[in-house]
Amino acid sequence: MDLGIRGKKALVTAASKGLGRGCAAALAEAGVELVICARGEEALRRTATELSEKYQVSVTPVVADITEAAARARVLEQAEGADILVTNAGGPPPGVWTDWSREDFIRALDANMLTPIALMQALVPAMAARGWGRVVNITSASVRAPVDVLGLSNAARNGLTGFVAGTSRQVAGKGVAINNLLPGLHATDRAVALDQGLAARESISVEAAKKQRESGIPAGRYGTTAEFGAACAFLCSAHAGFIIGQNIMLDGGANNLTV
Repeated sequence: MDLGIRGKKALVTAASKGLGRGCAAALAEAGVELVICARGEEALRRTATELSEKYQVSVTPVVADITEAAARARVLEQAEGADILVTNAGGPPPGVWTDWSREDFIRALDANMLTPIALMQALVPAMAARGWGRVVNITSASVRAPVDVLGLSNAARNGLTGFVAGTSRQVAGKGVAINNLLPGLHATDRAVALDQGLAARESISVEAAKKQRESGIPAGRYGTTAEFGAACAFLCSAHAGFIIGQNIMLDGGANNLTV
């Protein structure tokens, strides 16, 4: 399917690996010019080179911690005129609710709520003025099915969900579609960290922890970054303009939710 976005410009954050890279790759395949950012310079520049050479599109890497205002300004300078925004950030660490301080919550809010909001506030007005735009926020399946050890993530990402619910409906009439993608377990560094946490808590091997988690997924496996990226690219496409303010689960059927 032709996604109808060849020649558009996109900003994808935390795009050097994992789900962010999967989204960047799918957009590059569709002919979208990219600005990508991440904190790790080596992985980011390698990703930029690989995507540019493979798909023959412009890929501009910006080494930045997107949660910091000065770094975010540098990224936004390169992303001026972006038609597509994909926000992504690693989730806060798992833990027990009694262990979290105010500072822990502030860090989680900065990364997983306030930064995506700041990026939308910076880029969406121009999208609306041009009459076309797409925003996809990568959040978490825990938004709809909270995970007990992910309280920091549950809290911050639900705040972003509430913001998107109202904002998406205010700009839909101007051709801008904002939605959230809610990943379950995918084969990323985040999944490895959660597997390691489970292994430590239950005194089992990491491989055993992974198998235990996979057994709870009807699909019988973790998702791949490529299939996640394909879903993201469709939401960024010319065909997704009637999908507004949705929270779309990609979890292999792990959560049996009807609403």
